[in-house]
Amino acid sequence: MLDASRRWRREGRSIGLVPTMGALHAGHLSLVGAARRENDVVVASAFVNPIQFGPGEDFERYPRDLDRDAALFAEADVDAIYHPSTEVMYPSGASTRVHVSGVSEPLEGTARPGHFEGVATVVTKLFTAVEPDRAYFGQKDAQQVAVVKRLVRDLDLGVNIRVVPTVRERDGLALSSRNVYLNPDERRAAVALSAGLRAAAAAYTAGERGPEKLRARLLSRLGAEPLAQVEYAEIVDPETFRAPGSLAVLAVRFGKTRLIDNHELTRPFPE
Repeated sequence: MLDASRRWRREGRSIGLVPTMGALHAGHLSLVGAARRENDVVVASAFVNPIQFGPGEDFERYPRDLDRDAALFAEADVDAIYHPSTEVMYPSGASTRVHVSGVSEPLEGTARPGHFEGVATVVTKLFTAVEPDRAYFGQKDAQQVAVVKRLVRDLDLGVNIRVVPTVRERDGLALSSRNVYLNPDERRAAVALSAGLRAAAAAYTAGERGPEKLRARLLSRLGAEPLAQVEYAEIVDPETFRAPGSLAVLAVRFGKTRLIDNHELTRPFPE
């Protein structure tokens, strides 16, 4: 991968990286589209990163279908797929981990200890292997985006982090590889996430600025759905992920499936 990247650089070509764990959907392909518009070469990674999964999480059952992903990447005009093995990424005896303090600690950091250390480590290794000019991440994983931006800034990695809007189903549910875990009843119930975000955004647009009142709007819609088990629903600063702020963030379980979503309240919720 690095040999190819350096060859492209010698040719004066810009490189965009789309990091994924495979199990592609339209949200991933929107990242590829953005990368294709802004770079001469597009590299997509497909690597299910074991060190960002905690005990009891879904690492073993996380959907994997490289042939399907490769076909979708080819249709989207990706130039190269980086698909390293776990042994290549984490050789025997590897003990280094990248920890981004502060922004990685609340919310997802509390709910999933070690998750962002795994994310920061694999992103650093991907950036080292690909040496991209730009890397593309989805807004759905807003705290991950904030962690990666801080990582790049603090370590002077020189990669331009591009954030692409969340892609949603027609009923508002954010696309996620984990949506396939939902049974029909859970799938219908999962629209409570976007309904809560829409309600909070409408209140903000109408002039409400009180964090607790905005949070109450989130919770009222989630509370109306019996299958929704709320882990957190907060209004936070989009850089620190501490309250107060204007970014509504959610983590909710439907059965065994954990979904996250968010929306910047200063903008209308997409129709």
